[in-house]
Amino acid sequence: MATDEDILKDARERYAEAESAWSDNINDALDDIRFAKLGEQWPDDVIKQRQDEGRPALTINKMPSFIRQVVNDARLNKPSIKTRPVDSGSDPETAEVINGLFRHIEAISDADVAYDTAIDYAVTGGIGFIRVDVDYLGPDTFDLDVLIKRVNNPASVLWDARSQAADSSDWEYAFISEMISRDEWERLYPDAEVSAFEGDDQHLTTWIGENEIRRAEYFQRSEVEKTIILLTDGQIVDQEIFEKNKELFDALGVTVQRERQVTAHEVTHYLLGGNEVLETTKWSGSRIPIVPVYGDEFSVEGRRYFQSLIHHSKDAQRMFNYWRTASTELVALAPRQPWIGEEGAFDSDPEKWATANSESHAYLEYQGNAPPFRLPFDSAPAGALQEALNASDDMKSITGIYDASLGARSNETSGRAIMVRQREGDISTFHFIDNLTRAIRCVGEVVLELIPKVYSDRQILRIIGEDGSPSVVKLGEAGKADDGSRVFDITAGKYDLVVESGPNFTSKREEAANQMIEFVRSFPPAAPVLGDLLAKNMDWPDADEVQKRLASLLPPQLQQQPDGPSPQEQQMQAQMQEFQMEQQRKDAETQADIRRDDMKAQAEMKRKAISAFYDSQVKLAQAMNQPPPDPPDFTQVQQPAPPQSGVF
Repeated sequence: MATDEDILKDARERYAEAESAWSDNINDALDDIRFAKLGEQWPDDVIKQRQDEGRPALTINKMPSFIRQVVNDARLNKPSIKTRPVDSGSDPETAEVINGLFRHIEAISDADVAYDTAIDYAVTGGIGFIRVDVDYLGPDTFDLDVLIKRVNNPASVLWDARSQAADSSDWEYAFISEMISRDEWERLYPDAEVSAFEGDDQHLTTWIGENEIRRAEYFQRSEVEKTIILLTDGQIVDQEIFEKNKELFDALGVTVQRERQVTAHEVTHYLLGGNEVLETTKWSGSRIPIVPVYGDEFSVEGRRYFQSLIHHSKDAQRMFNYWRTASTELVALAPRQPWIGEEGAFDSDPEKWATANSESHAYLEYQGNAPPFRLPFDSAPAGALQEALNASDDMKSITGIYDASLGARSNETSGRAIMVRQREGDISTFHFIDNLTRAIRCVGEVVLELIPKVYSDRQILRIIGEDGSPSVVKLGEAGKADDGSRVFDITAGKYDLVVESGPNFTSKREEAANQMIEFVRSFPPAAPVLGDLLAKNMDWPDADEVQKRLASLLPPQLQQQPDGPSPQEQQMQAQMQEFQMEQQRKDAETQADIRRDDMKAQAEMKRKAISAFYDSQVKLAQAMNQPPPDPPDFTQVQQPAPPQSGVF
């Protein structure tokens, strides 16, 4: 059994190892976040010099618009966790209960905030984190709940320096720490000691400062040997569980069929402060419950790096700021052009002439025959404006997000062509969204392992349906309750995970309603039999009541819902398929139009290039007194082929 001194020594060595391994990534992340979010885009010495000289230093921050394009795309298409049955002990209905429990956990813990925060930090700084916890939901309950929490400061997390996995599955240790003041420490932990650590510990200064003390959550994962048993009823359980419930298994006639030794993992959670172990808790899962959301990940000579979306566009942003500042400064100084006059011309009223650039005077007297003048302002410096435009284009090319993705108008006219152009930016930044999907899958694996251990002692469990409506299910040994309702056993069987990305249920419901409306417009006789479903998918008050009333008007054969589809339903299905095929045909024609438009544009560009080259050759021949060349043959320029028909 390790002593507190051993735990602290091991923790400090691992903390120093992780800090050394990931310091470059953390420093780059903090610099990118300050650059993009706080607008700290001018070097300190340049800012000080300009302030001393009274010169402007403008910051026209374009980084947030690029970041929001990716982050809001992730918010719009939120990945969702779903379970599927794997073995004979699981079933689809129990899987739906677990899916509803996932949605319950995400709802009570505001998991959306955790996901959004993590992807925001991954895009802005290169890495974000999501954590899973188990805690009481309130002060008036003894029921534990699994919670998905956000990590609002990614710099507070340090993890296994030897990690190579795309998630946290291979982490052997991790820290979440913060520095708190001594006054706050004494208020929170009045009995804790903060005296000097016994022995020579070179890492102690990281933990105990002059006015602050580090408080850290330390997760440690270690290997353990255990025995698993295959029972005659097909169940696989730990030997510890079998021995604990042996009388129950004997009563059921279940015996041991096979057993074997396996290597498993257990996680211990320590709360460390200064030079003391404040709490020690055995974690219920076998994985460290901190999940990273990486940005752009790559490895150089075995060292991993994580970069943000805007990491390489910072120089372009600085150049944009500089040239916009330069042009603004030149325009602002135009009214301060000096007055020019003959010697002695300003002697008649020297005080007014001295303030002529900063004050308005009713009149100015001068001496001599010629009045003083100042050089007129030509215009804004074209070179500075062009360099600013170049810097703006550089930012777009570096991030892969161009004007169409940012909402600017383009040459496309059809809605589908515009969407295709906008999706180009989504494709160039899709790895950020994909990394979030992987992270949420990892969160789901951690939560799925905790569910049987946290909720197995409940008799009643609240779940949330896909449409957001809550319901209650009974837990226990699988079967029927006294009132005939089903009892679900969430501890039996195995389930795996799949993560689906796409619009949430509300968006799908709106899309279904729009498609139904279009179908009814194309085939009006379908309105009487689709009215209740259309009302069900509408989002306005009393829609459910309207749906019930319309459902009561359906023909009896549709209200009874027989086992097989009725002739009317078969007809409706055939008509729906015909409608879908018609939509696919229209989509194919739209794609053909897009290809034809692109070829037209390419042909026109080629004609212009040939004409420009011919004009230059004519001018060259005229300059050399030679006959002009033959006109170009535009018939050789490829014409767009007509769209193919008969696609379907």
